[in-house]
Amino acid sequence: MTLAETLAEIVNIPSVLGSEGRLCTALEERALATWGRDGVVRIGNSIVVGRRTGRPIISLVGHIDTVPEQGQGDAKIVDGRLIGLGSTDMKSGVAVMLHLMEDAEVTDGPYDVISVFYAGEEGPADENGLGDVLEEAPWLTESEFAVVLEPTDLDLHLGCQGVVNARVFFDGHAAHSSRPWLGENAITKAGAFLIEMHAWEHRPVTIDGLEYTEVFSVTQAKGGVARNIIPSSFELALNHRFPPNITVEEAEARLREVAAAADRIEIVDRAPGASVPVDNDHLERLAAIAGTERKPKQGWTDVARLSAAGVPAVNYGPGETSQAHQAGESVALANLDECYRVLKELLTN
Repeated sequence: MTLAETLAEIVNIPSVLGSEGRLCTALEERALATWGRDGVVRIGNSIVVGRRTGRPIISLVGHIDTVPEQGQGDAKIVDGRLIGLGSTDMKSGVAVMLHLMEDAEVTDGPYDVISVFYAGEEGPADENGLGDVLEEAPWLTESEFAVVLEPTDLDLHLGCQGVVNARVFFDGHAAHSSRPWLGENAITKAGAFLIEMHAWEHRPVTIDGLEYTEVFSVTQAKGGVARNIIPSSFELALNHRFPPNITVEEAEARLREVAAAADRIEIVDRAPGASVPVDNDHLERLAAIAGTERKPKQGWTDVARLSAAGVPAVNYGPGETSQAHQAGESVALANLDECYRVLKELLTN
């Protein structure tokens, strides 16, 4: 089976966040054909593929869930691109991982290559399946290096931003819309804050020569019960992406300062960023093989979770960052071949 055929097959198995079971089972059955039961461990809707034999461990890591569908149908190939939900984020990386684990030159090489296919990445940090995997298989933290195959356009994305998500509330008082002076409109009360956020100047932060951008974004809004009632409450979702030199506590404090005009703030989810691996030979080999640009990871990825567990990790994958979460999501099939070539050389050299 070619990489393109594998990608089409797994794109056609829906795995929206919270519904990853069917795809996990399909991946498990395929891995069992190569590795047998002693080489495949299922943990919820995640699987760990590979065996420890005493060689140095290099881990490949990829999530199998996707964001909600936006009308996409079955996978189709047009002009060298595969179109479909999850094609770029990150089933293209999952397809590369599958093929590497089926390559005898990789499995017989100098490393114990372990692949982790996990659920729950697109949701809250405390429901992320990789956390469960690391709890059930703590020996994975012995990995000398990990590659997270998130979309990077075949560049090396180093470190990653942290994230804080909050619910921001503006309180008012209900009244009949024909007599608004008898109440207080919670939606228009938030107007000045929304104008401020619309004009917000994102802050660049340079760390070890890499420029991250601190971002505040309003991503959801909810308020009002009827067209003829002055709304008594208005809720906004505020998303803060912060560079890895800021702690989650500092980031939360900054969010509370930015949203000080709100009546109430509720932190619902937060995760730290990740620093760049220092003096890691595998990273230097990967950079030399790929011959590609080193960039900061503007988003959050599980590089942060791995780094917190003591595993040096980077993002490198065939997906395209501009395509992630798009309704017409697609990926260049040539990217899969190049990613496979680079990682195979890393794992067999």
